[in-house]
Amino acid sequence: MGLNRGRLRWDNQRRRPITDCAGAIKGIIKHCRHDQTVSLGIYISVPFCRTKCSYCNFASDVFSRVLFDRYVERVCADIENAPVIAREVGGQIERGADSVYLGGGTPTVLDTAQLERIFATARANLEVQSDAEITVECAPGTLTQETLDALLRCGVNRVSLGVQSFVDQEAAAVGRLHKRTTVLEDISRLRAAGITNINVDLIAGLPHQTAESWNVSLEETIATGVPHVSVYMLEVDEDSRGVPQYEISNFARQGFQSRHNLKYWTRQPYFGFGVDAHSMLVSATPDQGAVRFASPDSLEHYIAEAPLQRTEVSRQAALEESFFLGLRLTRGLDLGELSADFGEEALGNFENEVSQFLKGGLMEIDGRYVRLTPQGRLLSNEVFQRFLSPLKPAEVVRATMM
Repeated sequence: MGLNRGRLRWDNQRRRPITDCAGAIKGIIKHCRHDQTVSLGIYISVPFCRTKCSYCNFASDVFSRVLFDRYVERVCADIENAPVIAREVGGQIERGADSVYLGGGTPTVLDTAQLERIFATARANLEVQSDAEITVECAPGTLTQETLDALLRCGVNRVSLGVQSFVDQEAAAVGRLHKRTTVLEDISRLRAAGITNINVDLIAGLPHQTAESWNVSLEETIATGVPHVSVYMLEVDEDSRGVPQYEISNFARQGFQSRHNLKYWTRQPYFGFGVDAHSMLVSATPDQGAVRFASPDSLEHYIAEAPLQRTEVSRQAALEESFFLGLRLTRGLDLGELSADFGEEALGNFENEVSQFLKGGLMEIDGRYVRLTPQGRLLSNEVFQRFLSPLKPAEVVRATMM
């Protein structure tokens, strides 16, 4: 389903015509240097929901509340044991975390004491920075005053609301329990409490959705003035107006891009805890690019301490991931940065692919960045495939959906 003009957009920034593609690429690589400081991102999975939505393929479901304490106990034990886990999988933990993301599921179905225990354990063991972005996912209607007060005590400064649609019939058709008025009330209460960094999730392509009803959800979202919107199954028109796009599925007003999600697309280290939580850490082995690992995707196996699934990422695979993930960003890839990380020779192996996409109008160069054009975004899967080896770890794809 496409968008009508006049809605969410990605910034139409200046482009540069390309006459010598290979020369342009080499020039960027030669004159750019990389100077980057990275901090750890923390992801904590809470797989519990009030209802299971029909569109959801994440490891979440409706469970008895008697399991909540056992689960929180297990998650906190893993957080306390993080240095040992990292060492066992062959990774290194970066010092200082600048983002914490509590996702699910619906984390706000936990008791306030359970929420506070999780955050206290993370702060005590993972050196969460004082200015860290701390996000909690909430299903509209679960944000009681008691829960809101607990989030504030935990230092939460960003909330992601799983709205999906502002049309009540569409939301109900996929198992959502809230109404449009519920969402507006939650946004108002969050702002009154001092949490103004709010994300709204929307889905295009829901059952019974039409272009007109999709337009209603977009109008309502923009009218709320929330600074961040995540939109899935969306074709974007670059000439439309609204909240600027910075990633294929994400839009944000100036200064409100998700610090945590940017870690996935820029391959910064992140450590996941809980059911089906995925992690990527710098490898302790110098000739490896990184190590990825994931916890079991069932609650039963996770509580039973089933082993992690581990995948070593070679430097070649890391470079491929950099293209696959970085091209999701509106700004694109910094070729000079990639050259500094992986070397000119390794990057030169992709010169032919980049040149072909530049000539074909699927990519463009803007300063030191190469990025997808609007046409390239429509064909992004085909573009990404050209930069990937035939067999890629499934967790790379999973990470882009978090």
